[in-house]
Amino acid sequence: MTSNTSSTDIQLDIRGAHQEIAVIRLSRVAKRNAVNDSLILALRDIFEKLPTTVRAAVIHGEGEHFCAGLDLGELEERDAGQGLHHSRMWHAALERVQFGPVPVIAALQGAVVGGGLELASACHIRVADETAFYALPEGSRGIFVGGGGSVRIPKLIGVARMTDMMLTGRVYTAQDGERAGFAQYLVPEGQAFDKAMELAARVAQNAPLTNYALMHALPRIAEQPAEQGYLTEALMAAIAQSAPEAKDRVRAFLEGRAAKVQKS
Repeated sequence: MTSNTSSTDIQLDIRGAHQEIAVIRLSRVAKRNAVNDSLILALRDIFEKLPTTVRAAVIHGEGEHFCAGLDLGELEERDAGQGLHHSRMWHAALERVQFGPVPVIAALQGAVVGGGLELASACHIRVADETAFYALPEGSRGIFVGGGGSVRIPKLIGVARMTDMMLTGRVYTAQDGERAGFAQYLVPEGQAFDKAMELAARVAQNAPLTNYALMHALPRIAEQPAEQGYLTEALMAAIAQSAPEAKDRVRAFLEGRAAKVQKS
């Protein structure tokens, strides 16, 4: 079954036999899917209003590019206060992606640049095809990342690599980007979306509480001192295993009704 809702810049398509996968497509092809305010606000609204049937989401870009960053053609002159609030609007929207209701997989091709890289870094899994390239041109344009990139991107590639990208304008290829940590999967040209959908279908089969723990607890545990992290882990483990679905899954494994882990 498929249901669709559309707006000018972004489209939502609910797929799957149980309406369990949300497919979110950036649809500004003429602008290489560059992000303007209406798109980022629409993205926030989508994640705040996802149907309760949805268990996983895929974000991708229409055409040859994922997202070429902020639409500088619509960039307004702002004073410091206005700039602060504009950046915080981006933060709120991408917070709904990273800490929203379901895991999000990004399918990357072509430009993953500036704000597009900030959006990709808010997702939980990134799949890139061989056409993908990564850049942060803000440094050469006299501006600074404002969509959470200074927090999220160093967690993927490290502070030194991000500093180099912004100081020198360095562009990472798909292959170098995978090695650096931008993407967890690298696939042949044109296959990123299919691989992302395959992963989303797998993620959607997980116990919802386990997915929630991985999205909301794991990144916070990683930032806690060890002793606090251990306690948070113990609390989350106790909550997850107490869910009826978790008990059913463990019982199925013990009774030989669930598949064992196999080498791929």
